[in-house]
Amino acid sequence: MFQVGIIASGSRGNSLVIRSDKGAILVDAGLAGKRIISGLELMGISPEELHGVVISHEHSDHISGAGIICRKLDIPLYISPDTYACSSARIGRLNQETIFFEHGKAFSIGDLHIIPFASSHDAVESSNFIVRQTNNSSARLGIATDCGYLTRLMKERLQDCTTLILESNHDEIKLLEGPYPWHLKQRVKSRQGHLSNRQAVSVISQVIHPGLKKLILAHLSEKNNTPELAESEMKRYLSMINHELELYIANQHTALSLLDI
Repeated sequence: MFQVGIIASGSRGNSLVIRSDKGAILVDAGLAGKRIISGLELMGISPEELHGVVISHEHSDHISGAGIICRKLDIPLYISPDTYACSSARIGRLNQETIFFEHGKAFSIGDLHIIPFASSHDAVESSNFIVRQTNNSSARLGIATDCGYLTRLMKERLQDCTTLILESNHDEIKLLEGPYPWHLKQRVKSRQGHLSNRQAVSVISQVIHPGLKKLILAHLSEKNNTPELAESEMKRYLSMINHELELYIANQHTALSLLDI
């Protein structure tokens, strides 16, 4: 068993779960603890299955519930040193020792093998991840959200994924014509901001291969995007190249149930 589910994804809070034969982990916990636990239970996952919480960066929509979940379930927090340094007060005192990871250095939680790598986002040490399962060479999960553009490193890491969670944050026209103040529009569309629907297509065009079976578009803005716009933009490209992968759209309010990686 090697599965991924999205509890919530968007500007108001993000959390996903990866489940294997030996338990489960959360990647990010930017939601209320009760919301995370109810999301797990809706997927048929007991909270006691969790072996850790992995944090991508310090923005509140990714970290606000981390301390609560770690304390309640008595599990460790996995985080980069600089991210922890700027968010330890919000996380609070934990029951277990915090475990630090470094970009480019793999670490394991149970039978999950995790490689963190840098993402181009306006955080102190923002991370994306590749996740494999021990003794399973046929499946590879990529997680790439909160990134302003496709870096050479990101392109290299996302090769050979069988399932990819990719940011498709905004429609460029909706962003420019929308309600955000100009400085925030500039931030979102910058090289340390968020990928647009068009940029998500560009990423896929450079990493797609016959073995990529599932694509989950994530971190959609509720003000500057719609699921229909993100889906149609990606489907147009996939139709053009005749690649029949399974396309899913994660959202803020409804969990995306477990999918085999």
